[in-house]
Amino acid sequence: MNLSAEQLEHFNYRGWLLVDTLSSEETSEVQKWVADIASWADEDGKWLHYRELTEYGPKLCRTENFTPFHSGMHQLLCGGQMAVVASQLLGSEAVLYKEKINYKLAGGAGYSPHQDAPAYRFIETHISCMVAVDDATEENGCLEVVSGLHHEILPMDTKGCIDPTLVATFHWMKVQLRAGQTLWFHSRTPHRSGANHSQKDRRALYPTYNALREGDLRSRYYEQKLKEFAESKENNESVRVSLIGDFEGKPVR
Repeated sequence: MNLSAEQLEHFNYRGWLLVDTLSSEETSEVQKWVADIASWADEDGKWLHYRELTEYGPKLCRTENFTPFHSGMHQLLCGGQMAVVASQLLGSEAVLYKEKINYKLAGGAGYSPHQDAPAYRFIETHISCMVAVDDATEENGCLEVVSGLHHEILPMDTKGCIDPTLVATFHWMKVQLRAGQTLWFHSRTPHRSGANHSQKDRRALYPTYNALREGDLRSRYYEQKLKEFAESKENNESVRVSLIGDFEGKPVR
């Protein structure tokens, strides 16, 4: 997939870009892959499952570090069209930095206004995207973005999220996606999402890329994340799903 000059200009100016990525057949395949990954037992591998406490008990809210254990996802995210588009947006060959699936199950919590960059270690520039595994709508908590504010790290609160006094001044745009569409965004693009108020689950795939010239840092990222999480556990701090406090649910171990 080759992006046009207009698409590249849109991303560079606004900090985000919406594209059609997967065919209906490919979307169905990814939906099966995500369901398969969600069924993996916690103790069977080095992938990372996270759960949130709901009125129905603990429910899966995120999985990370799954590409080494799933050939289809590995090909899609590491050697397929996703990496090609990331390379064009970065202006240099891209490599996968991290990957996650967010399962915003019916009644699942949203995410506070934040930039991703403060949670990503070792390098300054990353490109992320949301691949809609299911339709993302206002009712089920679609992503919201702010245009043109991806050039610097904004002032933050104690959780590492954007200062609430700034949040109120931004123009937030709700981005509804059909399953198979992809919203690319810079790691400094402000974004947030609401809770899933629908009766259906809404899943999304989030790969993040960096320029290969800065190093293949995926393993180092997960080692660092697990180290910081272990330190939080030793200090009896709250359970976390991210290196910043953007998740609005109640994580449980």
